[in-house]
Amino acid sequence: MEFCSLGSGSAGNALLVRSRTTCVMVDCGFGRRDLERRLALRGMDPRDLDGILVTHEHSDHVGGVAALARHYGIAVYSTAGTAKAARLQELEPTVLVSERTQCIGDIAVLPVTVPHDAREPCQFVLSHGARRLGVLTDLGSVSNLVREHYRCCDALVLECNHDEEMLAGGPYPYPLKRRVGGDFGHLSNAQAAGLLGSVEKSALQHLVAAHLSEQNNAPGKVQALLGEVLGREEGLRIADQASGFGWLAIA
Repeated sequence: MEFCSLGSGSAGNALLVRSRTTCVMVDCGFGRRDLERRLALRGMDPRDLDGILVTHEHSDHVGGVAALARHYGIAVYSTAGTAKAARLQELEPTVLVSERTQCIGDIAVLPVTVPHDAREPCQFVLSHGARRLGVLTDLGSVSNLVREHYRCCDALVLECNHDEEMLAGGPYPYPLKRRVGGDFGHLSNAQAAGLLGSVEKSALQHLVAAHLSEQNNAPGKVQALLGEVLGREEGLRIADQASGFGWLAIA
């Protein structure tokens, strides 16, 4: 199994996960033309996709889903609440039930309930054989359920949205600062590091910091903090808005 990102941040998100026979996209926050261009940079075509998994209804994650799915006839998967909030019903999505595995080809998808300010948000643990990829962005706090399901992964895409001091002193209006930093907002660097400290780090082949705020974070801060907790720089990467990150294989 391998994975890559087409872009990660508040202006749009899309992640690809593929085995030899199956390829799924987690979220699509880019317009169709932009998405086609980003896919081509990774050697992919929309017709290669077996499904689009949607985490929640915010536009940077779902904004391009309907157009892409309709144009190419791609199956969509989401919780019932997300489908309703994002107005995806006309696509007849397959309804995901949190904490219940859904197989797409030979990739097993486990939706995990997360605390975020959306209708019925989830994140995903994707498995192929014994290998597990945890995708964990867009949550404001780390619940016991999250700790349980993400404790042992071979690769982890982990939200590091903001540095708490930069958010407090940054340009956002106070209500937005409260939302982002609240229990149903986004993970801070410190919260991400706390979760990382509780997982089986010896099993992690890849750790990717994702969904960094361009206004309230700095890649250097993330690299230093996560590297300290991980105990090594090897296998640690940061996803950016412009290009995400390239294909990473889980051996």
